[in-house]
Amino acid sequence: MKLLLFSLNFLFISFFSTLNAQISKSERQALVDIYNSTSGDDWSNSWNLNDQAKTWYGITVEDDHVVAINLHKNNLQGIIPATIKDLRYIEVLNLAFNKITGELPNEIVKLAELRVLKLEMNRIKGPIPKMIGQLINLQELVLFNNMFEGPIPESIGEAQGLEVLNLSSNFLKGSLPISIENLASLKNLELFGNKLSGTIALDLGKLKNLMHLTLAYNNFEGSAPVGLEKLDGLEFVQLQGNKFKSYKSLQDLKIDGLANFDSDDVNLNAKYNPERLNLKGAKGRDSKETRMADTKFEKEN
Repeated sequence: MKLLLFSLNFLFISFFSTLNAQISKSERQALVDIYNSTSGDDWSNSWNLNDQAKTWYGITVEDDHVVAINLHKNNLQGIIPATIKDLRYIEVLNLAFNKITGELPNEIVKLAELRVLKLEMNRIKGPIPKMIGQLINLQELVLFNNMFEGPIPESIGEAQGLEVLNLSSNFLKGSLPISIENLASLKNLELFGNKLSGTIALDLGKLKNLMHLTLAYNNFEGSAPVGLEKLDGLEFVQLQGNKFKSYKSLQDLKIDGLANFDSDDVNLNAKYNPERLNLKGAKGRDSKETRMADTKFEKEN
């Protein structure tokens, strides 16, 4: 009888402990720091800091750890604190469509489990952290419509699980890193509207899964990128607004799934967009219909 009572008490205590499990002090403090540094009292959906963190809006807790923060379009105003590094188990960080300022702290590269980083439509400035490639589990890096500057870090090629890399509409400079060739899982490479320059030396044909390529409105020069003729899944290709002097490498693209092709070569545009040509003229669709315009208004999920 005593053994039975002991077992029942043990089960009750275990159940009660699980029910009231708390995240670690360091993880909770990291969340509080985000709240305080981004004017949490003024958020569209605020937090009651007296409650458990698992009840807070946009927070997902599993096994007593924060695994996701989804605060997109929630009126965050301020900076991302360096203590973000203490959220060591986080897999999804979505702070898109807010008013975040300051720089992206280098400590972000400490989040080894991170799969999705979405910070689009904010006011973040400064460089992309040099060691961003340390996020080897990263699948989506979406930073469009901010004020990032400087080069795309060469380390980006170390994040070999990347499927979406969208850095459009920033102030990035320099050449396209050769290491991008290593991103064999990449589906979307979107760099529209930066200040990138130089010749494109990498072989985009190594990106076997590439579907969307947007390099438009930069300062690339020399020959148009090579390797695209090797790809079967291309849907969007946008190269216009650069200084390419040769388009020889683009003469034999596979067009079965190609829905949109834009360059500064009228003949190529006509070749790959015959239906569009008939409707809109030799230069293709209105700019409002292009993928680059869509980049600025992607869904916030």
